[in-house]
Amino acid sequence: MIDVSINNAIKNFGYKRVFDGLSLEVKTGERVALIGSNGCGKTTLLKTIYGEEYLDQGEKFIRKGATIGLLLQIPPVSYDNLTVRDILLMPFEELFEIENKLRDYEEKIAISPPNKLENILKSYGKLQERYINMGGYEIDEKVSKVCGGFKISSEKLDQIYSTLSGGEKTIVNLASLIISNPDILLLDEPTNHLDIDTLEWFEEFLSHYKGTIIISSHDRYFLDKVTTKTILINRGVTEIYHGNYSYYLKESERRLLAEFDSYKNQQKQIEAMQNTIKKLREWGARGDNPRFFRRAACIERRLEKMEVIDKPESKEQLPLSFEIDNRSGKDVLTVKNLVLKISDKVLLDNTNMHLQYGEKVCIMGKNGAGKSTFIKSILYNENIYQGEIKLGSNIKVGYISQEIKFDNENATILEVSRKFFTGTETQLRASLSKFFFCGENVFKKVSQLSGGEKVRLKLFELLYQKANFLILDEPTNHIDIDTKEILEDALTKYRGTILFISHDRYFINKIAERIVNIENRKFREYLGNYDYYKEIKNKEMN
Repeated sequence: MIDVSINNAIKNFGYKRVFDGLSLEVKTGERVALIGSNGCGKTTLLKTIYGEEYLDQGEKFIRKGATIGLLLQIPPVSYDNLTVRDILLMPFEELFEIENKLRDYEEKIAISPPNKLENILKSYGKLQERYINMGGYEIDEKVSKVCGGFKISSEKLDQIYSTLSGGEKTIVNLASLIISNPDILLLDEPTNHLDIDTLEWFEEFLSHYKGTIIISSHDRYFLDKVTTKTILINRGVTEIYHGNYSYYLKESERRLLAEFDSYKNQQKQIEAMQNTIKKLREWGARGDNPRFFRRAACIERRLEKMEVIDKPESKEQLPLSFEIDNRSGKDVLTVKNLVLKISDKVLLDNTNMHLQYGEKVCIMGKNGAGKSTFIKSILYNENIYQGEIKLGSNIKVGYISQEIKFDNENATILEVSRKFFTGTETQLRASLSKFFFCGENVFKKVSQLSGGEKVRLKLFELLYQKANFLILDEPTNHIDIDTKEILEDALTKYRGTILFISHDRYFINKIAERIVNIENRKFREYLGNYDYYKEIKNKEMN
């Protein structure tokens, strides 16, 4: 059965065409990944399916009677005076109305004379059956399960929704949506504010979800775990891949190579036909023989009717390659007997760590465990710790913070770049264009840049620092999958030392050779990537 179908969709925003003949089909129970570069139209497509956006041309079909739920990246501005509990119970408003009617019937049953009791009991029975079928007696269990999974505490339930942070609101909205159990679940970047433990619970939940799911996400590990079909939006149309994200990677490469082979073979055929036409005309002219001209014209007509294959275009990529001026000493970072506090809260207690040249190490831990605070202690030597944090000899640090900031937020891209770029303005602008800062965009203030643009500008800066020790705090936040893969490739080839924080398990698997996890306020080491860490953890639990 088909739940969602869109055919030959055209959608414009001003002069920009987002959908240009886009078509897709999603069957009941499918778990679909929606991927594509930032701005390709993923959110617009989800809103179109939900009914918040409309097509300029084309057809949309939603299975009759199917309920749809949508989670957007940006939560609603406010629900005045509503608590978190009120938001979570919103999906049960109809059930609560039925519950009130059942109580009314119960009061009538208690006082009704025997001759009227039979009709009241019959109506009560029908209403109670509807209440049971709609899951009325399972409300508390369902809410408790979802709140546990998303770590929404009993104290949080009584908090006013409008006082929550953006991330907390998104989690509450996601929980409310899951509780409502729609037939078609539309999720736009649902993993942005979830820690790894919550992510794993959510993956397991979605893997057993009985409805249809369409997810737009930059979390490739999440997509691999949950989805079974991938839809790529590229230049306003879709490409369908019947597998998860890893399958898409292999299959898209195979398709691209096949397209190149077809293109090259056709080009050879065209060249051969053109050469034959030329020779036939030469022979016809030399021998004054019209037969050669007729044969040449025949081949020419075949050539004109041929459907020419366009040359496949490779993705335009950032020219990322992190070089170093001079290598550091063997010992890059030494941490001894570290006690790290914020006010009276102890984050790390008498713990040790050692980092050597060339290592690529990921720091993991729950939200609030002290990962970013530890990084800042290395960088700024802030007076919030006891013990020793020592950098080795000849260290040159390059740093990307979780929240990308620049010294002067009112400076333009060009002004920021001049501080570290050695060369003429023409050379600088040519280099910036390779990072997709072109034309008048270089005069844009950095305060006006999107999260992804800020990361790109910071990567551009990092490129020219030629640091031998990279410290990265959630470097894949705000960037699309293509940019993540370019960054991964550059970091894999990097000859210096890397210490990074990340919740992106796919990224951790690609980069980390060792994981340092914060457990019980101490560093614990795992000599492998995320999958190895998870394997050890599962063995310990069993």
